Amino acid sequence: MLVVHFFPWQVLLKTFQYPFCISENLPGHMNTKSNRCTSSVKRHVKVHSGEKPYKCTQCKKCFRGSSDLKRHLRIHSGEKPYKCTQCKKCFSCSSTLKTHQRIHSGEKPYKCTQCKKCFSHSSTLKTHLRIHSGEKPYKCTQCKKCFNQLANLKTHLRIHSGEKSYKCTQCKKCFNRSSHLKIQLRIHSSEKPYKCTQCKKCFKQSSTLKIHLRIHSGEKPYKCTQCKKCFNQLAHLRTHLRIHSGEKPYKCTQCKKCFNQLAHLRTHLRIHSGEKPYKCTQCKKTFNRSSHLQRHQRIHSGEKPFKCTHCKKCFNNSSTMKRHLRIHSSDKPLKCDQCRKRFKSSKTFKRHRCSERSVEDRENFTCWMCGEYCHNVCGILFHMSEHGMRKS
Repeated sequence: MLVVHFFPWQVLLKTFQYPFCISENLPGHMNTKSNRCTSSVKRHVKVHSGEKPYKCTQCKKCFRGSSDLKRHLRIHSGEKPYKCTQCKKCFSCSSTLKTHQRIHSGEKPYKCTQCKKCFSHSSTLKTHLRIHSGEKPYKCTQCKKCFNQLANLKTHLRIHSGEKSYKCTQCKKCFNRSSHLKIQLRIHSSEKPYKCTQCKKCFKQSSTLKIHLRIHSGEKPYKCTQCKKCFNQLAHLRTHLRIHSGEKPYKCTQCKKCFNQLAHLRTHLRIHSGEKPYKCTQCKKTFNRSSHLQRHQRIHSGEKPFKCTHCKKCFNNSSTMKRHLRIHSSDKPLKCDQCRKRFKSSKTFKRHRCSERSVEDRENFTCWMCGEYCHNVCGILFHMSEHGMRKS
């Protein structure tokens, strides 16, 4: 938008991007006192000429106006003459105080013409307008990524430089963002400031609370394009997509087995390490999976949460119930690859496989004293013990 300022001795043409910038600029020109208006014009002309006659004696920085220099000198002196009457906070500039007072008053004079959202700072509105325009004027020179805020670019540059200027005083861990440090400090303090209004559960991060609220609302904004299944977390959708792609990026370094989830790899590694971190408080038995501990604890409690819909029989784990359901159905999922016979349970299937062994294999499971045939190793060992002997 082009605005023409008319004065007795010259015409100034100045261009503004947004209407609110015009309203901020006009008071300096539209003053009834001609001498004040003339001084504003003279100061404005220095913008085009680049003239900066006022120099700081301490840091040699130059300014266009004496008031600008005076305000700058307060940085060196630490002087803050403008005080907020409500919270007693002090400022070096009157304009900064005015902006601060909007926190107490709730005043938001800068309004977006597109979405009607209001802001207390003109600079915040300028940044917000870039969301609608898609403008990203701040570009990283290394990876060419663009940002709509200078602060976001500065934070991004720390990825390339490796700079981590925010250090935790307790564990000495360093971070490239102040927000990440705040989250880390809550781990040490156990502070959970974000509370769910429905179930009173508390969280360290607002983003975690936001995800949690979807449990109550049932919202699942992330949808799989292949099977149309929906998820309440983006991370869950990404993991799910690996089922379709077959991608298994997490590889065990010991046995080369691959997994599509990091959690599954961590659980698997306990097989190699022998680690069993989940301990039963009643019998002290340990497990390498929390699900195994939960199933075991039902032995002590007598809980049987899995109920057959046909005969109302209850079970303490889902796998036992699945096996039981085959009794009611004609489903025989286990098939012998030699005679094509099908079986409902793995127990009867194993017994059948033993009977189908070759002559040589059958000899290994036949008692050499009485000639009785056993179906497996356990059977022959038990049988031989009855003779008071061990199978070599």
